[in-house]
Amino acid sequence: MFHRIGRVFAALALGLGLGAAQAQDLPVLTVAALEGGTVTWELDTIRHYGLDRAAGFTLAVMPVAGNPAAQVALQGGAADAIVTDWFWVARMRATGQDYCFLPYSKAVGGMFVRADSSVREVTDLKGKKIGIAGGPLDKSWLVLRAWALQAAGFDLAKETGQVFGAPPLILQAGLSGEVDAAINFWHFNAKMQAAGMRQLISVSEAAQALGLDPETPLLGYVVSGKLVEEKPALVAALAQASRAAKARLATDDAAFERLRPLMKAKDDAQYAALVAGYRAGIPAPGPVDEAAAAKMFALMAVLGGADLVGPATALPPGVFLPD
Repeated sequence: MFHRIGRVFAALALGLGLGAAQAQDLPVLTVAALEGGTVTWELDTIRHYGLDRAAGFTLAVMPVAGNPAAQVALQGGAADAIVTDWFWVARMRATGQDYCFLPYSKAVGGMFVRADSSVREVTDLKGKKIGIAGGPLDKSWLVLRAWALQAAGFDLAKETGQVFGAPPLILQAGLSGEVDAAINFWHFNAKMQAAGMRQLISVSEAAQALGLDPETPLLGYVVSGKLVEEKPALVAALAQASRAAKARLATDDAAFERLRPLMKAKDDAQYAALVAGYRAGIPAPGPVDEAAAAKMFALMAVLGGADLVGPATALPPGVFLPD
């Protein structure tokens, strides 16, 4: 008996050793992501369910303080991938820096007002203050400016006062009435909606009215062209793991419930709004419609100028990786 037990333990130890060796043999891909940001929901899902190993790699996560730090990590080679918008990729490619984009999310924000606000139409904002997260080149702000000008001949930049700030500050300013309207990132909009604020116009609706395709994903995993050239299977594995995580989070309520501590939802209404917002932002499978993206780029180039798109006058080729 003792000999048989010894053989069982020996076999088990051998199996564990082989498993560890196989795990060590997998290539490591490092994603730099904002600590506590919504991207960590997907990254945590990938690691928890072993979706990275199933795709043939090991995912490592590098916490960073913000998007500029993530970009520095990618450019310096400390990270293999980050999540940012494809306008940054286009700008980099226009200056000769080779980066490529894999779709991550089409989630966008909107303009919200308090439930008791007298603002019913965009023109009601004349002389009032708008809080905007992301700065004067925020894409949601630019789209909404273009929409208001086309829809009502109303120049938001000239007819209102703008207060730019970090997303949590804009959230609080909107809830308190310090600003008359708030434009924020989608997950902060979900929190405003859960708190009873009313959406005046969504960025998706505004984009559609401008003839843009709201299905165009704005955010994506960004990798270097060098990684794509030298390790195409690793880049494809990242895309595979991302799609698998989204498929699980789209339908599995328990998978989201597991993430609840990361989401920091203050109540059930806020949690439900965050789940719904994430799921609504999952892009359709398939390649990005480059013609639709080029149309959006042309509008952003007019509104944001060189500060947003750099020297590019049109969408540079090679921004989007094929699905």
